Amino acid sequence: MTYQETLDWMFEQLPMYQQKGPEALENKLDNILVFSEVLGNPHQKFKSIHVTGTNGKGSSSHMLASILQEAGYKVGLYTSPHLKDFRERIRINGIPVSKEFVNEFIQTHKPFLEQNQLSFFEMTVGMAFACFETEKVDIAVVEVGLGGRLDSTNIITPEVSLITNIGLDHTQILGDTLEKIALEKAGIIKKDVPVVISETQPETEGIFKIIAAQKGSEIVFADQLAHNDHETDLLGSYQKKNMKGVMGAIAQLKNFKIKENHISKGLQDCVKNTGILGRWQFLGENPTIVCDTAHNKEGLQIVLDQVKKLEPNNIHFVLGFVNDKNLDGVLGLFPGNAEYYFVRPNIPRGLAAEELWSKALEFGLKGEIFNTVKNGYEVALSQAHKNDLIYVGGSTFVVAEVV
Repeated sequence: MTYQETLDWMFEQLPMYQQKGPEALENKLDNILVFSEVLGNPHQKFKSIHVTGTNGKGSSSHMLASILQEAGYKVGLYTSPHLKDFRERIRINGIPVSKEFVNEFIQTHKPFLEQNQLSFFEMTVGMAFACFETEKVDIAVVEVGLGGRLDSTNIITPEVSLITNIGLDHTQILGDTLEKIALEKAGIIKKDVPVVISETQPETEGIFKIIAAQKGSEIVFADQLAHNDHETDLLGSYQKKNMKGVMGAIAQLKNFKIKENHISKGLQDCVKNTGILGRWQFLGENPTIVCDTAHNKEGLQIVLDQVKKLEPNNIHFVLGFVNDKNLDGVLGLFPGNAEYYFVRPNIPRGLAAEELWSKALEFGLKGEIFNTVKNGYEVALSQAHKNDLIYVGGSTFVVAEVV
């Protein structure tokens, strides 16, 4: 099989959450534990940092990896979802896993994967952990896919756990209150392993303290600590919150020699070191074109505040969502005095542009309907003037089609 044929098999053989939604989830760790046993338990053979949260976990994971790289360590990085190429999910010092490794791994284990009906995410977690063992990384930064407690990554025992922030997202799976969601995220807290909380929130602070106490884990609320000011090449004001958690996690690492200049350089060169895409990413000038993968109420609120600060003449939103998004919770955030290009991301879960348009009208948002992201984006480009702003977002999968 070619690399593309291998990917096609992975995407089509079994449902993946990003494509199918909740029906793709196993909600248990049995399969990944059995698969890890078959692989020789690679997750027990490298050190790691575990990262979860509603917003900021991807950016924080990349920052951590970049800092550790600057300190001279060989760093594995596992994140999801990818924007352009599956191999973005598994990196060693910023370099994506090779096509040959992906091919060989799937071909070797295909009978087991088929027989045991592992989910897409389970097989990719196994692949990542096997890669990190094979490459003999000094440490791996592992981002949770969804939630924490029952996420397939939650078989590792990390050096430190990082929980970025808690918001109302994936409520049909994780719970419909911040407290319930916090309980799921707190599932990554391990016995005697320190946990860092990026942002103190009154609804969740007590829950994290209770779980940490039960596990005998030191807990640190990073936003309550004094930190040196740093700059990062990951643009967006929200990265200030993420940096506090990252520096808090770095401070908890034992037996790693990380100096202040490593932190400073790692934050400044995060994009170059890790290849991260889609976080307040500028795609063009005259007009200014920005994309961001923020897709829930908390994330979009921060991003829309950032949009206002740019003070464009007019704003053109190329906007699309997945069909399980709570539109009532997000559409009210968007300004009425803007141009909208309602699009459908090209995945099975993509919300029909007509349905988005109809719902947006209830919030006073008016615009045109496009069946593809490309068409909406091209029309926005043709209609925007040089002092305008084009914003592309609403869903990771909308951003993926323009990056």
